[in-house]
Amino acid sequence: MKLKLGIPKGSLQEATIKVFERAGFRVYVSGRSYFPHIDDAEIEPILLRAQEMSKYVEQEVLDCGITGQDWILENNSKVVYIADLVYAKQSSMKVRWVLAVPEDSAVKSVKDLQGKRIATELVQVTKDYLKKNKVKADVEFSWGATEAKVASGVVDAVVELTETGSSLRAHKLRVVSTICESTTEFIANKKAYQNPWKRKKMEQVVMLLKGAIEADHMVGLKMNIENRNLNKVLGLLTSLKNPTISPLSQRNWSAVETIIDEGVVRNLIPSLKEVGAQGIIEYPLNKIIH
Repeated sequence: MKLKLGIPKGSLQEATIKVFERAGFRVYVSGRSYFPHIDDAEIEPILLRAQEMSKYVEQEVLDCGITGQDWILENNSKVVYIADLVYAKQSSMKVRWVLAVPEDSAVKSVKDLQGKRIATELVQVTKDYLKKNKVKADVEFSWGATEAKVASGVVDAVVELTETGSSLRAHKLRVVSTICESTTEFIANKKAYQNPWKRKKMEQVVMLLKGAIEADHMVGLKMNIENRNLNKVLGLLTSLKNPTISPLSQRNWSAVETIIDEGVVRNLIPSLKEVGAQGIIEYPLNKIIH
C-alpha cells in the first residue's frame, strides 16, 4: 500500500521540499516531471499546483496534500484538515487576501465598488465576499500582474495575496478590506483518513514535518557550570521547558543542556561565560517532537 501525497508546485514547492528534507525525507525533482522521487517506498509524491490540490484530494485522486486554506475555500472542497504548517518561524501564521485600489482612488469601502470591475485569481471567494456585503460588481479571473492592471486603470480594484503589504505599497495601492485569511494546510480525503494504515502514515509524516518546522531557527546549548553559579546560568536561559541539569563526575559541577532560539545565542554565550559557564557547545537541531 502507498500514500499518494500531493506536493504543491510553484511558490510553495521549494519550501515544502526543504521541510521534508529537514524532517528526514529526501525528495528529488527532475526536470519537468510531475512525479518526484522520495526515499520512502510507502509514499508516492505528485507535484500539483496548490490551486488544484484540494479538488484532487477531495476526488480521491490523491490521499492527501499540502495547499493553502484559501484554495480549499475557492474550490469549496470537502476535505479533512490534518494540520496547519508554518514553514518558517519568521513567517506569520496567516497570509491575507485583500481588496486593494490605487492610493488616489475615491473607493473607501467595499460598498463603493458597486458596478465596478475587480481582477483576482480568487474569483469565487471574492464573489462570496461581495454577495455578503450586498455589492454587485464584475469579478474577472486574472492570470497574474493584477497590481499592474489596477495601476493602469484596466480594472478598478484587485483582490491580491499579501503577507506584509510591501508589494502593494510598492505599486501604490491602498488596502480597502481583508477578504479572507489563509494558512498552509495538510489535508486528506475522508476515505483515506478512514483507512487505518493511511491515517497512521499521514500522522507520522505530519509529526515529522511539524517537528522539523518547530526546530527551524532553534539550537541546542550544552555547558558545564560550578554548582555555586548554577542559578546565575539558569537565570539567563529561556527554553521550551526547564533546562536539563545533570551532575558531573567532578564534584560540585553540573552539565546544563537546553534548547533556545538561534537569534539570541550570539548575545547569550558571552553572558554565560561571564557567570562561569565552561565548555559551551552550540549544535543544530533537525526536529523537535513534543
